[in-house]
Amino acid sequence: MRRLKKIGIVLGVLYLLLVVSIYFFQERLIFFPSKMPMQHEYEFCQPFEEFFLETKDGAKLNAVHIQNNSSKGVALYFHGNSGNVSHLGHVANLLTSKGYDAILVDYRTYGKSTGELSEEALNADAQLFYEYATKQYDENEIVLYGRSFGTGIASRLAAKNNPCRLILESPFSSAVDLGNHRFPILPVSWLSEFRFPSTEYMKEVKCPIYIFHGTDDKVIPYKFAQKLYESIPGDGKKFYTIEGVGHNYLQDYEVFKTGMNEALK
Repeated sequence: MRRLKKIGIVLGVLYLLLVVSIYFFQERLIFFPSKMPMQHEYEFCQPFEEFFLETKDGAKLNAVHIQNNSSKGVALYFHGNSGNVSHLGHVANLLTSKGYDAILVDYRTYGKSTGELSEEALNADAQLFYEYATKQYDENEIVLYGRSFGTGIASRLAAKNNPCRLILESPFSSAVDLGNHRFPILPVSWLSEFRFPSTEYMKEVKCPIYIFHGTDDKVIPYKFAQKLYESIPGDGKKFYTIEGVGHNYLQDYEVFKTGMNEALK
């Protein structure tokens, strides 16, 4: 009995140490930034302008504005939790081929962007980029497009503004849902400083919403995209299921191409 008690105490201490470690290092578990030297020169097939926005807390946010002389408007794009703007040539090609300009954003600590990460800061930064876009385009010409982690950013931004449409590629219902899935033995709801409750944002979004997700996605399981879709009130929504496909390379499949033709018509 004493031995079992000692084993229980040791396991309890180890569990507490795990919980504390996860709490203090959660940023490293969520974000995988790829930095870029300030002197790096971006290369895109289209004419573009690189620019920086400065925040109230002194962060400098880097982005690229692909200028295609579009008559349709602009897509404000938020990428996933890894990589940076230099990896988004295929996105620029997709959006410009549909007749849109594009603003490709790097989050704090990604690419050439600086600053400290927090959910509040990331959402405020997204709003800054939206306001940058509204200085050159009417709101009814602004498309918000988020991929993976970026869907949480784009969803909230759509809820707080009036873009013409919202595109979500490989989205999640909330960061807490995803955390509970990945770490079922941990009290994620209590631990998490990054929540991104996209299902709550959906209640406020007034524009059409287009969701794309692969059924074999192991990073963000398909069920979370379904939950997100079901949380959207009304019928101004479409869900494109890409059968047998994982988290990446959705753009290679006909369902995605057909859906994008509709979303960016």
